[in-house]
Amino acid sequence: MKTLQNLIGGTWEDSRGDAFHDVVNPATEEVVARCPSGSPQDVRLAVDAAVRAQPAWAALSVAERVERLSRWADTVAAHADELAELECREMGKPVALGRAFIGGAATGFKAAVAEALEYAFEETIDGTGTTIVRTPLGVAAVIVPWNFPVPMTLGALGPLLAAGNTVVLKPSERSPMSAVRLLELMDLPPGVVNLVLGDSRAGAPLVADERVGLVHFTGSVESGRKVGERTGALLRRSILELGGKDPVVVDAGVDPVATAAAVAFGAFANSGQICTSMERVYVHRDVAEPFIEALVEAAGTYALGDGHDAGTVLGPLVDRRQRDIVARHVADAVARGATVRAGGVVPEGRGFFYPATVLTGVEESMLVMTEETFGPIAPVVVVSSFEEGLERASASRFGLAATVYTADPAHMAAARRIPAGVVWVNQWQGGGPERLYEPAGDSGMGATGSRAAYDAATRPTSIHTAPAA
Repeated sequence: MKTLQNLIGGTWEDSRGDAFHDVVNPATEEVVARCPSGSPQDVRLAVDAAVRAQPAWAALSVAERVERLSRWADTVAAHADELAELECREMGKPVALGRAFIGGAATGFKAAVAEALEYAFEETIDGTGTTIVRTPLGVAAVIVPWNFPVPMTLGALGPLLAAGNTVVLKPSERSPMSAVRLLELMDLPPGVVNLVLGDSRAGAPLVADERVGLVHFTGSVESGRKVGERTGALLRRSILELGGKDPVVVDAGVDPVATAAAVAFGAFANSGQICTSMERVYVHRDVAEPFIEALVEAAGTYALGDGHDAGTVLGPLVDRRQRDIVARHVADAVARGATVRAGGVVPEGRGFFYPATVLTGVEESMLVMTEETFGPIAPVVVVSSFEEGLERASASRFGLAATVYTADPAHMAAARRIPAGVVWVNQWQGGGPERLYEPAGDSGMGATGSRAAYDAATRPTSIHTAPAA
């Protein structure tokens, strides 16, 4: 069985730690790799390497950095099948779904780094004698979650690297294999991107290293608070994309069957293990009955199975712990009066599977409406008006994303009132590299995307020059 290694200064090497974590295929419960749990020494060496590499990387022209990063994106796209297969083995995502997201991420990475060619790293203000220069922060730490290891890594790295920073990457110990392979495919100078594997034994010292100018963290609210507290104490930057409890509002006047199919995908894709999964459904009473019937029917088409099988639509949850959370949320809802219209039962046999589940008769105080479930659950609430749906959608401590389906132009405009980083209208997961957002509430902090990602990756200095005496 393969024991995974760190990448430090261009060299693959064993961890200095003495503990390991088994990487388990959640469809078969078989151990597929050993991941080191990490150590402060691993982190120190990785940051050392990033510090050494940064001046030379920043000294390259923007065009040269973009060209080298673009070549990496092309390589990733060519290996999308292989990377998707690794994601399937380590966290259960169906290969076809993984391939689509990885291909899209490679395209997005290439577009994001190309934005560096247009970004104002230096800007002279006419007639003022003032020049604004934006320089890289130095070393950035990127900590990514287990649900989309390759896409999340690429999404964070592009602007950081194109702006001239070097990076220490720490993937989740639950899905490290695809991150290892992603960096094996990289052709950049040694130390520009370093990989440290592990759990909090690697993550905590990485966040606490005073040489790290920015921490880009995607993960749970609890862990994000700790990252924010530590970086704040060090007066360092952090970008935090944390949990979500994303609502969808279904208005009167929409096609209930087509909308139900779209909501099913938004709630069940990747077994609901997407930060922006639809986790609260508010449907107008005028279309509620046909919508719910169609949603229940759609749930039945999400066939459970190993993600390597072509017929699988719904792979397993990442591990037993995550499935237990999902089952507990459903049990809480049922105990408090909700009705299971589809799914809702843990299957027998091996693997951490849970079926696509539709709940009705849901109350706002239930766990499925207040806590991030991160599973294939669609809890449906019938509302008397679009305005009520909008108000309920907005009444959450989370604010990552939201979706509204409506045929009414006034309601399309009203959708922007939902406090969220991203609001989709009559679509889900739309948009591209032009997206610019900041999560609201407990879903995080720090604007990112498009030019905001470059603003976060650089520090502005104003230079005021007067004529010589």
